[in-house]
Amino acid sequence: MNIGMMIICLVGGLAGALSTAYLLVSFPVIIVWKIYRHFKFGYTMYE
Repeated sequence: MNIGMMIICLVGGLAGALSTAYLLVSFPVIIVWKIYRHFKFGYTMYE
């Protein structure tokens, strides 16, 4: 494999890993935040 192809593979793999990590962290945080607001302020879960 030449160096250009290795760089493209590295950038693509890094982009996939970062987007997966973001989704893995953000979904539980949003759910916990909505539950907190529901009990603290009385908002519905859909606001």
